[in-house]
Amino acid sequence: MRSDSDLYSSVCQLLTQVDANRLRKNLFHLSKSPLPFRKLNYKRLNAEENTLYEADNFISEELQNSGYSVEKESVVVKAFSCDTSKPKAHQYAPPAADSTEFIAYNLYAKKHGSQYPEEVILFLAHKDSQSWVDSPGAYDNCTGTVATMEIAHLLANHNCKRSIWFLFCNEEHTPWTSITAAQNARIKGTNLIAIFNLDSLGGKSNQSLDSGLKTNVTLYTEPEGEPFADLMAEVNEIYNIGLLQTKFMRQRPGDDDGSFINAGFPMAVMNVGSYPYADPNYHLETDRPELVDIENVRLATQASLASGLHVDYYGT
Repeated sequence: MRSDSDLYSSVCQLLTQVDANRLRKNLFHLSKSPLPFRKLNYKRLNAEENTLYEADNFISEELQNSGYSVEKESVVVKAFSCDTSKPKAHQYAPPAADSTEFIAYNLYAKKHGSQYPEEVILFLAHKDSQSWVDSPGAYDNCTGTVATMEIAHLLANHNCKRSIWFLFCNEEHTPWTSITAAQNARIKGTNLIAIFNLDSLGGKSNQSLDSGLKTNVTLYTEPEGEPFADLMAEVNEIYNIGLLQTKFMRQRPGDDDGSFINAGFPMAVMNVGSYPYADPNYHLETDRPELVDIENVRLATQASLASGLHVDYYGT
């Protein structure tokens, strides 16, 4: 394990600033009040915009308050249809050919590196909730969204050697907007050296919740991703974070990290609360913020942040 004293001190200082109250506040704002959902096909009473656009506005304002400029990338999408013949958590279905088209936005905040700005570390999370069911999407994926916001906030004034980008995309509408983000990164020749997809942080079984376990699984698909899964375990130990941290190799690309793997970035990994995903409220109306283990989200945010800082310090 590598960690010199300067890095250790810097990381420890930042980890202590990961704020459970700020995570909770943003979580409830985006998945309960004022926003019950984050989707293009739902508008609150008397609201001028749909709830996903309202979420975009809130995320953008928070990033701007931290000192970032926010870039928007538009993608034409549709809401998924709902097939009630399927199990409840998997009722998403292809949209009808004549269903409404919407514009969804990828949001980017970018921090410029001081020594190796051409090398980019990417944190990403899908910010939308399920378009086919009225789910608050608190675990999936408001947790990853607020964790990414938190990391961006804490790094805003940090002297990074490498560039660090934050992407807020959409995966509960179709097509996934991370596909556009990944393909454009490839076309532009963006030198992505590490990709951390934060999705459903802390989501786990009731048994794990009742036992008090704080869990995180790092999923990787290609051999290039395994060192980043191992890094998550290393920082968990170095900084005594307290996660039950494990890794798992997928058989095929999936989720938003899969969009980047398919575009030629095989090192992409995903941090998730459990795998197979065991939250009993997955894709249900009951995925509410009151049920989220905020302390687990805080610890997973710390480990993700520490891993990114190690990549920034040492490179790959």
